[in-house]
Amino acid sequence: MSWRGSTTVSDRLFACLPYLLPLVEVFAFGTFLFRDFPLLQIIFLPLMPLLKIYYGVRYAGLIIFFALWLLVVRNEKISHFIRFNTMQAIVLDIVIVLCSILTDMVGLVPSSGFAIQTLYTTIFMGIVAAVAYCVAQSVLGRYAEIPAISDAVHMQVR
Repeated sequence: MSWRGSTTVSDRLFACLPYLLPLVEVFAFGTFLFRDFPLLQIIFLPLMPLLKIYYGVRYAGLIIFFALWLLVVRNEKISHFIRFNTMQAIVLDIVIVLCSILTDMVGLVPSSGFAIQTLYTTIFMGIVAAVAYCVAQSVLGRYAEIPAISDAVHMQVR
């Protein structure tokens, strides 16, 4: 989608920042994976101060969600590239919330421990992979196209 215009280095940097939201939000789903592979926590060590603030402030996720939506996505003075990536991070966050509802429902079934562990690990790895892909594409100045998610983003960002 190069027809939207070229991107500057600052646009690329600011387009990567909103992906911290789904990365911080999905951290809770990595509990089983971190327990089995403790060295994996080293990768997320730089996020620890952000995680403490995020989980320490009540309704931080909701505040950040609406701040990004209202101040970035709906602000047409900001470049389309940044608004697109911000909306994509928001949609990934919505996917995480929907997945947490799913895991809560599966958790109601007796003896569903293995299913919960598998769901948590799959959700964690899927979101981390999607965020890594989106950040890599943003750094390169390209639009990250994720099936279904990017379609929803295109409908929201004019």
